Amino acid sequence: MLISSKVLNGINGIAKIPGDKSISHRSIIISSITKGTCKITNILRSSDVMNTINAFKLMGVQIEKTKETITIYGKGLNSLTKPKKKINLGNSGTSARLLIGLLAAQNFEVDLIGDNSLSKRPMGRIINPLVKMGADILSNNEKLPLNIKGKQLTNIKYFLEIPSAQVKSGIALAALFVKNKTEIIEKHITRNHTEIMLKSFGANIEVKKKDKYNHIYVRGQKELSPKNIKIPSDLSSAAFLIVAALINNNSHIIMTNINLNPTRDGFVKAVNLMGGNIIIKNKKNINGEIIGDIEVKSSELNGCKLSKDIAKLMIDEYPILAVAASFANSPSIFEGLGELRIKESDRLELIRYNLENCGIFCKIIGDDLLIDPTNNFSPIKNNIKTDCDHRIAMAFAIMGTKLGLNLNINDSEYIKTSFPDFVSVLNSLGGNLTE
Repeated sequence: MLISSKVLNGINGIAKIPGDKSISHRSIIISSITKGTCKITNILRSSDVMNTINAFKLMGVQIEKTKETITIYGKGLNSLTKPKKKINLGNSGTSARLLIGLLAAQNFEVDLIGDNSLSKRPMGRIINPLVKMGADILSNNEKLPLNIKGKQLTNIKYFLEIPSAQVKSGIALAALFVKNKTEIIEKHITRNHTEIMLKSFGANIEVKKKDKYNHIYVRGQKELSPKNIKIPSDLSSAAFLIVAALINNNSHIIMTNINLNPTRDGFVKAVNLMGGNIIIKNKKNINGEIIGDIEVKSSELNGCKLSKDIAKLMIDEYPILAVAASFANSPSIFEGLGELRIKESDRLELIRYNLENCGIFCKIIGDDLLIDPTNNFSPIKNNIKTDCDHRIAMAFAIMGTKLGLNLNINDSEYIKTSFPDFVSVLNSLGGNLTE
């Protein structure tokens, strides 16, 4: 259990943000099927990412770890081998959905399992398009555990209705093994890290804007060329420290080398809309990703209304944005948060439950969330329920830095799935978290 208590002198200093989780997963997956050696620096060394590394080790990929780098010795598209045991992906939904796509196109049979949380998450959204490609996947009511009998797949044209970069990526990875052209049509903008990385590795992939939608074309059976990867730092992890600085007086922090990819920068847009004192500096394009430094100071925040469209650019950041809204000078309403119900937990319900326990008035209206800090509650209890969700745990640890009372964060060990050094980093800036 983590205990979060009031910060007395603000949050100050240069914050070290870990490598981007989404890009870390993809760098391992794509390097493992590349024909050649790839060195990866600034990879996120979280339990989720380690589960992805262990999965490829089980499939015969040589991976070496040092303090600074991960080196992957890829042997080509068709080099993976049948694992000797079930692949356990722990809590990682990204690993699961991307690997389902990749494994459906192999020449061996494999079983995927996960922890209790991952085993409750919907996998039908990736299984169904793969079945259209000819995949042979046996599931537990479209959830893990899965049995995948790899086989030769066929190309499809797939209209992706839901805003899911994981589903898009799973289909694209499967398409790498298909001779003819696969087309994915995105109804909603989602993270494009997979497209960027595949392009940089020489994959036959093209993205075109037509009829308001992104059309992603992948023609497979082309070997990928090795490339070294320097992973930028994760905006989703930086968001927790950004809010800590915004809501605590006398705060001033700087974060460098942050991924500001425009398909996932909704959090920065939202904070600007709320009047946050946040400045982006030194923006540059590195291998297709937009990278920059972020400076944040204490701010008087306003409430705001965010449409469902911005939710597609920041769905993971809503737990911590809800904490920021709890200390604004007016109400906020966040629309279109249905995807929060099928994350590591029902995040929408947990945000409501825990805000109310912290004395903040909030209400779920359909898929919308109303937060009204002007309608005073009295705190009911100081126990924070997380349902083993790392982002809920970190968001309410930040809440505790402002409230002036101890908050007991249950199941806080799950923070290691995305930000293993969260406690030490926050405390180095002036926080007061104890374990």
